[in-house]
Amino acid sequence: TRAERCARTMPKMGLSGAASAGFDGARMGPPPDIPSLLLNNRIVYLGMPINAGVSELIVAEFLYLQYESDMKACYVYINSPGLITEGRQLAGLDTEGFAIVDTMNYIKCPINTICVGKAYGFAALILASGDKGKRAVMPYSSVMLQQPISYAQGQASDIKISAVEALYNRRQQFEMLAQATGQDLERITRDASRSFYMNAQQAIDYGIADKVLEKEKVPMAQVASMPPAVAAMARGIQ
Repeated sequence: TRAERCARTMPKMGLSGAASAGFDGARMGPPPDIPSLLLNNRIVYLGMPINAGVSELIVAEFLYLQYESDMKACYVYINSPGLITEGRQLAGLDTEGFAIVDTMNYIKCPINTICVGKAYGFAALILASGDKGKRAVMPYSSVMLQQPISYAQGQASDIKISAVEALYNRRQQFEMLAQATGQDLERITRDASRSFYMNAQQAIDYGIADKVLEKEKVPMAQVASMPPAVAAMARGIQ
């Protein structure tokens, strides 16, 4: 019928908000963006400094995944310098990081966190805030603890108020990290007084992560027991 033909060719909105027309089940139009494709597979990627825009997107993605299913696991891949840029410039406020961690603690679906590259400052807290046993680091990733950075300006009284708020946020961040890692607050405060770098195994020993994530290799004995065609593919012959 005419209604059915119109329905087949009517533009549909993807996760990215871009309209893509379909005809007889085939998509026509621009493909969705990469974050939308990842989100469709319950993957959240934090790959830049944390600012207001990044925090808004990450929180929205968590809420969407919670609405879609509070039983299915989601996966958070982290490669971020935290609240600062690579040039040590302040990118966002502490509240942006708190918003992400609070949302992670609010939603019910299991959260796997994976560090790929680096997790510095507040990004390390996000890594540690995944579910226990589901926090992973890549073999050559780097984790770093540091004090929050504040660039207060204005009148002396305003600078004093900002300094008090910065100290309060620092204590809140360190208390959350102590709860997630099992470390004493005094040790975290001492370690983070200067940039404190850790490799993958050191991050596990510190309690920020639980395991090193590596590709599973098929044992040769198992390959030998496979059918010849499958065994050849496993050895990379085909």
